[in-house]
Order: sequence, then C-alpha cells, then structure tokens
Amino acid sequence: MTEFKLEKGADGVALITWDLPGKSMNVLTLEGAQQLDAAIDDALADDAVKGIVITSGKDTFAAGMDLNVLAGMKDDGAQGVFDGVMSLHHMLRKIERAGMEPKSNKGGKPIAAALPGTAMGIGLELPLACHRIFVADNPKAKIGLPEIMVGIFPGSGGTTRLVRKLGVMGASQYLLQGKSVDPKKAKGAGIIDEVVADPVAAAKEWVLSEPKIVKPWDEKGFKLPGGAPYHPAGFQTFVGANAMVNGQTWGAFPAPKALLSAVYEGAMVPFDTALKIEARWFTSVIMNPSSGAMIRSLFLNKEALEKGANRPEAPDQTVKKVGVMGAGMMGAGIALVSAQAGIQVVLIDQKQEAADKGKAYTEAFLDKGMKRGKVTQEKKDKVLSLITATTDYSALSDADLIIEAVFEDVGVKAEVTKAVEAVIPEDCIFATNTSTLPISDLAKASSRPDQFIGIHFFSPVEKMLLVEIIKGAETGDRAVAKALDYVRQIRKTPIVVNDARFFYANRCIIPYLNEGARMVAEGVEPALVDNAARLLGMPVGPLQLIDETSIDLGVKIAKATKAALGDKYPADNKPVDDLMFALYDQGRLGRKSKAGFFDYDEAGKRQGYWDGLDALTPTLDEQPDLTEVQHRLMFAQVLEAVRALEEDVLEDIREGDVGAILGWGFAPWSGGPFSWLDILGAPYAAERCDQLAQKFGPRFNCPDLLRDMASKGQTFYGRCGKDAKAA
Repeated sequence: MTEFKLEKGADGVALITWDLPGKSMNVLTLEGAQQLDAAIDDALADDAVKGIVITSGKDTFAAGMDLNVLAGMKDDGAQGVFDGVMSLHHMLRKIERAGMEPKSNKGGKPIAAALPGTAMGIGLELPLACHRIFVADNPKAKIGLPEIMVGIFPGSGGTTRLVRKLGVMGASQYLLQGKSVDPKKAKGAGIIDEVVADPVAAAKEWVLSEPKIVKPWDEKGFKLPGGAPYHPAGFQTFVGANAMVNGQTWGAFPAPKALLSAVYEGAMVPFDTALKIEARWFTSVIMNPSSGAMIRSLFLNKEALEKGANRPEAPDQTVKKVGVMGAGMMGAGIALVSAQAGIQVVLIDQKQEAADKGKAYTEAFLDKGMKRGKVTQEKKDKVLSLITATTDYSALSDADLIIEAVFEDVGVKAEVTKAVEAVIPEDCIFATNTSTLPISDLAKASSRPDQFIGIHFFSPVEKMLLVEIIKGAETGDRAVAKALDYVRQIRKTPIVVNDARFFYANRCIIPYLNEGARMVAEGVEPALVDNAARLLGMPVGPLQLIDETSIDLGVKIAKATKAALGDKYPADNKPVDDLMFALYDQGRLGRKSKAGFFDYDEAGKRQGYWDGLDALTPTLDEQPDLTEVQHRLMFAQVLEAVRALEEDVLEDIREGDVGAILGWGFAPWSGGPFSWLDILGAPYAAERCDQLAQKFGPRFNCPDLLRDMASKGQTFYGRCGKDAKAA
C-alpha cells in the first residue's frame, strides 16, 4: 500500500505526497514512516533534485500517529518504545540536516512542508523538522500538538523543536495545554512560516531560491529564546512553569511532569542529546498505564461513542425542529446549542417574558463570542433567527423532537407531557431532561411510551461535553436513535443507560459528595478532604462541589430518596444528612447564598472554609492517612459504577469510563472508574473493599462481579471490553 508517493519534476523539485488510502485524514503508520524515509533518501541522493516539498494528497495534512504503532512498540517493552521513537527522530533529523556537512553545515537540499489544511500531532512534528512551512489560507484548518489531552506529549521532536523555536513561555500553551490555532495565528506565534493561497507552488518556488537552511539550533552560539534554565530570565520562566503546571494538575497527571522534565533537561544539552532525552521521557509516559487508559477512553472510546457505537438499527433521525419546554437555565442552554447546530428551535414557557429571557441567553452568549472575535454578526443573526420564543403550544405542530426541561416535579412534567402530545405529530419523539426522576415513571403520563426517552444534560449545557440518554422500560429503538443523532448534531458525547434511580452519572457523583461530607462529620479536616480529591486529579473536591451545586439541592435529594426508599434508606447516611440539614437550617445553601462549607465575598469568591464547621463537627486531634481519605472518595464512586454494570444500568464499560470523565471529571489520568480498577488490579481492589467495609461500613462491600474477577485474575476491559483495548 503506497502512503507516500515521490515525483521528481523537470524543475528539479521532488514532490513527496502523503495520501493514506481509505482514510479521510492521514495518520503515520509504520509502513508509511518507512516509505517516507526511503523517499527522502532517494531525493537526497539524486543530483538532479535541487529541493524537496512534502505535502498531502488530501485537503488536510495529517491528524497524527496511528495508535497501532504505539501499541506495537509497547509489545516490546520500554526498549521497544525507545527504539521506535528514536527511529522517528533519526528520520526527522535526516530531513532537518538534509545532507549538510556535520561540521561546516555546508551543502544540503532545502526541504519545505506544504500543508493544505489541518496538521496535528506528528502532522506538525514532521513540518517542524522541515526548513520552511507553508500553509493554505484556510481559517478552518487547525495547527497544533494536542497529545497532552490524551495523556502523552509530543514525542517525535515536537517538544524539543517548538521550545527552541518559540522559547519555553511561547511554546507552553501549545505543549502543556494542547492548544490548536488557525494558520494565521500559527504564523503570528512563529509556529509556521507562511500562509498562502497555493502552498505547493510557494514551497517549490522557495526551495529553488537557494535559501539558507541551517536551523538556528544547529549553528554555533545558539541561545534558547527567553533563556536557558540557569539564565536569569530563563530561571524565572522554568520556576514559574513548574508552579503553573503543578497548580493546574496537582501532580496527578504523568505527562505534564514528564514534558517539563524533557524541556528542562533538554534545554541544557546539544540538540541531538535533547532528542534522546525527549525520547526517554516519552517512553516513560507511554509505559505508564495512565497513558494507555487515557488514550483508550478520551480518544478511542469517545470517538466510537460519538460515531454511534451503540446506536440501534433505525433510519436516519436527524432533527429538523426541536421544541424545548421550559426557558430556564437548562432550557435556555438546550435552545442555544440546538440553534448553534442549525436546528430550528421553539422555546416555550408559561409567560412570554420568561421565553424571551431564555432566548436572550443565546444572544448574550453570542455577544461574548463577538467580543472575542469568534462570532460574526451574520452568525449571530442566523442563530437567533432559528429560535422562536413563545407560549403557544401550536408552534410545536411540526416538531420532530421535544425536550422537556420544566421544574423537577412528576406532576408538573406529566401536565406538560399531555399538553404537548396533544399537538405534536404522531411520530415525534418526546424527551425529558431530568437528573433524578425515573424515566419509566414519567413515561406513564405519555400515550406513546415507546417514543418517550430521557436526555440528561449537564450544567452549563453549552460547556459540558456529555449527554446521558436514559431508556425507560418501554422506550423503543427509534427514540434511542433519535436521541443519539440529536446529540451528534449538537457535537456532544452521548452515553446510553437503562432507567434506575439517579441513572449512572448522579448515581456515582452522589456517593462522592456524601463521602466527603461524611468525613467532615467524622472530624476530618475539610481541607484534607478536598485536597485529597484534587491530588487524585478530580477537578474539584467534594465539599467545593456541594457548594457549587447547592446544599438545598442535596437536602431535597436526600428527602426524596428517603421517601422513595423508606426502610431501605441507608442508615449510614444519617451523619451526612445531619450535617447537610444543619447547614441548610442556618441558611448556608452554598455559593449561591455566599455561605456553605466555604465563606464567600460579595463577588462570590471563596474565602476559605467556614470556621463555624468546627462547632457543628469538631475535628479529630489525629487526622487519617491521605491514602485512606483518597480511597474512600475513589471507591465510593467506582463501586457504584460496578454495581451499575452488574444491574444492567450500564451496558458498555466504555460509556462508564467516558461518562465519568466528561460528566463529573473523574480523575482523567486514570481513564475512568473501570480503567482505574484495571490499573489497581481486581485482586487488590477486592481486598481494599474488604478493608474499607470492615472499617467504614457496608457501602464499601465488594460487588460480586469484582469478587469473581479477582478470583479469576480478570480485568474489566478483558472481560467486558467490546474491542476497546488499551493503546
């Protein structure tokens, strides 16, 4: 299979075209790397070739590395990874040196990259090894190194070259944040060299102009932009970068620490040695189970779910017109993302003023986008024209999807369901946006329960990436397909679960919050509870999250759950309820009331933990071990995930892992609850359950599934994986 084609023109330019058959975007395979290497050797050895241009046969350049290459390297252990990475370094260094004399830097042939569009990962690392980068003037193209987002870092020279090109501070946002930009911004930042209408023609002209091709770092006297680590300016930069990274990650993520180490150590040695250092740190990250778990969950599994991995067989269900019932915060957010996707929206509320306010939310959002230069007046007008704010139910007569987002009350939702079904078409799907109420119960108000489904958005709708789709007892395949197709339209990631109290996400979040509050009730320092969670990679600690979501909501959920479960309500929830109810009775409702577990200033900024907590729950003289606190917080969540799988609430562990990370920020470095348990190993996890259950109660009892896996030495992805193997 030919992936790189070499053509030698009469003008003396060798054109190497990258065009991976059967793929919409190029990815670098092992065979492709070998073909590129051979093509470079051929062109450099041919005296008739004066210069080389590397381009793509597609409208983009490349999306990155074929993950099968990394998986294949791992099969041979750390040495296999290191050797494989170094072979890429040697090839790219060959491009960079282009036949120049090692000592004099004389000779060599100019090599330019001509990018027709998006270049990400190795798709940018390859051009960075070239002598000049030309990119098509395409504002939709993205240029960047996103590896850090999936638990690794640019390991094919991208880290070392970008730092030497831009300096540590200049490169940090692209390396440590995975930021991607359009071609003009990439040129402004110094990542690429030219933005042109015809990059191949411009590149050919340049390589024939006898340009200087020695890279700055290959010349004597090269100095790192911004200063090396022990230069006065550089010292401040490296100290600041280290503090920034640890402030953002709390040390929980292996890749940022490894990247910083590669940059710091590489900045003090010659370029070729720096590449070897980069390769060693990259190998360390690849061999860490975290990287494989993150790649699997945040790349492979997420992409599979977005492409409809669990979509039932049904005709295309693209949504043309959606009716949103309720123009409050959730309804307004749903209207916004729907209109942004080009869907007609009817936003209904009891009063016209409320409906107009809901539409105004979209206008305000778009105005902010215009101030940042991301939204044009034309785009704003188009999106707003798609939203009709009204009180008239007859406007729903041609809707093909309804999303009800009214007050979280069974009676209110039943009234709306009946009123809407009286006017909508027979084949219209009705979805309810509820976070806790059982879908099968709500469907009782519907005359067509097979077309009734739950679509649970997370708040704020426009920011949160996950949507939880809930099947009721009678929900049909077409309703599921409709919900999945709609979520794809609004560019979010769906998971599909079966109906049960709290569904999947809230079922796991609530025990996390409760365990944090329970520890405070036991006398554990609040700072220890929240910081233990942050050190695990959770975005916020449980006490802070309780304040953000509101204490009165927690009280409401506790009362409703107790009423529903009666005698089956867990007795060990009493300390949690006592503490939450005490805060509620004192008017401490969380951030919205500027008083909760934390004190707040008038602007709503946290000022520290409320000193009155000690009067409610005196702190222990001897505080528990950090690991014990962390395990209580983690196992409280993951055991609920396992039970959800046992009870068939979850049908696919990929949805459990992706849903946990995108839904409530479960330790992304771990790959999700099931990946974390696989990293721990089932035997140890079961043993730890027994220890926690003996000390803290039956909520930590080991689920039968986990116990069985422990006895057989199985992993979740080995037993239930559905072809989702770790990279």
